Amino acid sequence: MPRVCGLEVFRLTLPYGRRTESILVRLTDYGGMTGWGEVVDPDPKAWSILQEQLAPALIGVDWEHPDELGVVPGGPAGDMACWDLWARMRGVPLAHALGGSRTSLMATVRVSGDRNLESLVARVNRHVCAGYAHITMDVHPGWDVEPLRAVRLAYPALGIGLDARGAYTDIDALEALDAYAPSVIERPFAVPGGLTDHADLQERVAAPVLLEVGSAADLQDAVAAGAGRALLMRPAAVGSLREVRRMHDIAAEAGWEIACAGGQGTGLARAATVAAASLPGCTLPCDVAEPPRSAQIVTPPVGATGGVVAVPLTQPGLGHGIDEDRVRRLAKESHRA
Repeated sequence: MPRVCGLEVFRLTLPYGRRTESILVRLTDYGGMTGWGEVVDPDPKAWSILQEQLAPALIGVDWEHPDELGVVPGGPAGDMACWDLWARMRGVPLAHALGGSRTSLMATVRVSGDRNLESLVARVNRHVCAGYAHITMDVHPGWDVEPLRAVRLAYPALGIGLDARGAYTDIDALEALDAYAPSVIERPFAVPGGLTDHADLQERVAAPVLLEVGSAADLQDAVAAGAGRALLMRPAAVGSLREVRRMHDIAAEAGWEIACAGGQGTGLARAATVAAASLPGCTLPCDVAEPPRSAQIVTPPVGATGGVVAVPLTQPGLGHGIDEDRVRRLAKESHRA
């Protein structure tokens, strides 16, 4: 039975790209076992909540399973740390603790826009040569049909997902992309505009519309509206891994495909993404390809090799060691309780 006797919270600004912020949580059990969690791009109030509310919610509290804890204060970092601690104490990998069955995952790699089509095709070629059988292209009005046609002509058998990042308002423009057999059309419209446009688009295209939602309740609404046939799930952005499993079960029961994504952070959140992606309904390629491995604080680093992501099954919990010295060097602020 886990019983937390101490915790530390670290606030990091990561030294790459747009300098994403992460908050890490380290829990310690009376037996000396530790569990780690991470929230990436946290809510502005997350730091103060973790400082003030996490210790009273966890320290000295007996629990048999993380599900018993309900909503852990401060978002997914504390919840992830509880799952990691519990799985390590049980000697089981997090993937199996969640109900996962896969030992490896097909990976996708993101390809951003390029002014030159030849340059775009050359970049895709590098990924194909590295072993990727699937890419995800960013598209937006004015940069969609021509680049997609160029890549499809160069690689007829390549899996190509399209990420619109909510940039479209014209269903006709998206329907034109369906002629080039994309594997999914991801986030075509801004969800606050309602689910009707998503449902209308799904009726007009063969490709699954891949919808990102943050809760099981939102997913149930999307399924009821026929707003797509695929779920984009970011475990590190969902409040708990229990909610991740609920979302997986709802999507799978509805016959939706599932893609797991979570490329930012120190590697901890990505490790949880890999564990969630091992669930049986997560049949679409997993997106954990970025940022660079050198930016991670976990060993071995989380990422794809030859277009495949290994699910760590030989070590308990998240399945990765933590470079605690690097965590402390990168931390711009820390709190202990």
